[in-house]
Amino acid sequence: MNPTKLNIGSKDVINTLPEALIHHILSFLPTREAASTSLLSRKWRYLFAFVPNLDFDDPLRMRADSLYNQEKTELHRTFIDFVDRVLGLQGKFPVNGFSLRCGNGVDDVVVTRWILKALELGVTDLDLRIALDCYDPLFPPQVLASKSLVRLRIGARNGTAYGVGSGLTIDVDKHVSLPKLKTLYIDSVMIGNQTDTCLDKLLSGCHVLEELTLIGLLWFHWESCSLSVPTLKRLTLCVDDHHEWPKSVTFDAPALVYFEYSDTVALKYPKVNLDSLVEASLRLKVGYDMVGDATNLLLGISNVQILYLSASTLEVLTFCCKAIPIFNNLTRLTIESNTEVGWESLPNLLNNCPNLKTLVFKGLQHKATDSCGNVCRCKAWENVPNCLSSSPVKALKIKLKFGGKFDSELEQIKHFLESMPHLEKLTIYYDDASTDDSPVKVSEELHELPSVASPKCKIQVISNTISLSFTVPSSSSMKWIAPLL
Repeated sequence: MNPTKLNIGSKDVINTLPEALIHHILSFLPTREAASTSLLSRKWRYLFAFVPNLDFDDPLRMRADSLYNQEKTELHRTFIDFVDRVLGLQGKFPVNGFSLRCGNGVDDVVVTRWILKALELGVTDLDLRIALDCYDPLFPPQVLASKSLVRLRIGARNGTAYGVGSGLTIDVDKHVSLPKLKTLYIDSVMIGNQTDTCLDKLLSGCHVLEELTLIGLLWFHWESCSLSVPTLKRLTLCVDDHHEWPKSVTFDAPALVYFEYSDTVALKYPKVNLDSLVEASLRLKVGYDMVGDATNLLLGISNVQILYLSASTLEVLTFCCKAIPIFNNLTRLTIESNTEVGWESLPNLLNNCPNLKTLVFKGLQHKATDSCGNVCRCKAWENVPNCLSSSPVKALKIKLKFGGKFDSELEQIKHFLESMPHLEKLTIYYDDASTDDSPVKVSEELHELPSVASPKCKIQVISNTISLSFTVPSSSSMKWIAPLL
């Protein structure tokens, strides 16, 4: 196409665009960068203030400690004046998204004023990552009565330089009504007076909530916790303080499809209703006195199709689970391993996954114990039924972490190949920059196996430099699939 027909060389090309289109383009920029366009011409002087999304990021949020007090005061004043100016220019022009990231030095009264202005403009997506001086300031109760909010994020992480506390307390004693809220993300924020019913009060006012993320909860105030949301589809619950845990945790979310849970195992799980669950990730830890009981929790997620278990969760299955349920629907299982935790629970777990198709190991190194059975070679087992010989797994993926124990991990891989009769593909991943053992050496070791349980199994060794593919046993040479960048 001829550039002259588009008048690309004309100084008025951009100015001829419709204002609605200019607003849309500017909405993809941080508000401070969008504001710099006001220097382009008289027409552009105030256009940045009418974009549908406002994004304010305190310049001191990441580097306050490297400045003198006078410099901090001046930068905070500049930031506050800038936000006030933009919101003042906004008038009654509606706002879809309002994002605010700020730290100590911005007065909580000023922050409250900005939040209330965003609510006045009908904000639908409110993202607040705030770190104030203490936990005294209450979160504006008007937020919890918004008729427009669809997404609400409250927290202090993702780059703040002021610690994990946000300095905010959500007051749930007042009326909570968020009729349109679908996504709620709370990170390191005090919820009410931290009594057993405060979380339930908050969630009961979210009638169409579909995604809930709770990070940094503190259990030392709570005897029990109940998460009952019939509309919920995704739940992430991560508790940082593993020294305390509630006596009772209830999960009642029949529409939930994704569940991520990180905590010390509770004393009991009286009700776990997750009938629609598709994918779950568990990072549980054993309490100091090991009195927790995860039996009902495991039973409640036993219909899951995709499951991720951390190494510490394997320990929970060993010491805090009376019986591992049957996972009839499970097709993909990922196991994380480390040298501090044994595989005692792994034989029973694999035996109770009759339809498992893909098994993934993140590392193979584990603590050698007397209860691993023939799932590994850390002990010389005799007359012990090998759970691998009846395994339905077709795809085995292993992400190696050699760490100086290449031989033991390689022996474990050989054991899998010699024991799993339905295996169709074994894929081994590792970073050859972190070890002296090249992928060629790994491949040669496996290529020389005299026999395997599944002769048609294809093996692929992938590093950050090359990829090799072959079958065992085979007289043919290894095939170089492709160099990796």
